[in-house]
Amino acid sequence: MSTPTGFQPAELGFIVALSNAGSLSGAARELGITTSAVSKRLSLIEARIGIALVNRTTRRMSLTPEGEVLLEHARRILGEIADLDQLLSTSKGVPKGQLRVNATLGFGRLHIAPVISHYVLRYPEVEVQLQLSVDPPALTDDRFDVCIRFGAPTDARVIARRLASNRRLLCASPKYLARHGEPKSPADLRRHNCISIRQGDEAYGLWRLFAGRESERDAEAVKVRGNLATNDGEIAVNWALDGHGILLRAEWDLERYLKSGRLVQVLSGYRTPDADIYAIYPQRHQLSARIRTFVEFLAQRFERFD
Repeated sequence: MSTPTGFQPAELGFIVALSNAGSLSGAARELGITTSAVSKRLSLIEARIGIALVNRTTRRMSLTPEGEVLLEHARRILGEIADLDQLLSTSKGVPKGQLRVNATLGFGRLHIAPVISHYVLRYPEVEVQLQLSVDPPALTDDRFDVCIRFGAPTDARVIARRLASNRRLLCASPKYLARHGEPKSPADLRRHNCISIRQGDEAYGLWRLFAGRESERDAEAVKVRGNLATNDGEIAVNWALDGHGILLRAEWDLERYLKSGRLVQVLSGYRTPDADIYAIYPQRHQLSARIRTFVEFLAQRFERFD
């Protein structure tokens, strides 16, 4: 079977593997062949189409502009072939094939990875690749089938399944509050040492709080300061536990420490803008058994948090 472009699916899979590995030697390890065999296969493809696909240097490899275009189409075509195979298969109810998942670092490590572990035990014919990112890629990035995000997307080209609410809380350790006192209003945060997290597109060091059921536009924006900042939420929580300052973090990551008393919620009468958790995938994948079952599996696992 060949694609409309004249490429064999195996060739497209080879280009995807090469890009994912980032080097000829890495691709060789992933494909289970020698580096020289990878180089020869790439050269044969380039010679056949008359276009260079890869820039080779002694230390690294990068795709040419033409290679990037081919990679984008290769991922889409391979995904469509896999979906078609399942639709036409007599066992189409059993998900199989590759599933590429993206999530943020802390949340992905603590909450998505364990779900994937249980999912593949139930559906062993699915090969899951999980990539965690500090700065999540665009939702339409063809490198991923399902992206886990905070906040509802505005892109009409994707389907978003809400998994759970995501309430963010202000907290600090009892020893920090004993030394510095407890803030009574958002403005008081300006005189406290606040632990900042640099993640995604959120404004760094700007906390938005509002009382009761007021709309988001009525939020009070507070520019906080502190001597500690990180892009890893788990590190920030540990700093708060050590008594360094006040932290704004998702209830998911604070729950066990609040119950044990190691952290104490402050300004509990104030809320932050909603950032509910969603599983997001392209519209063209809505018939895929592996994506449908995975999203359903996620939703069931997160029910207890909603």
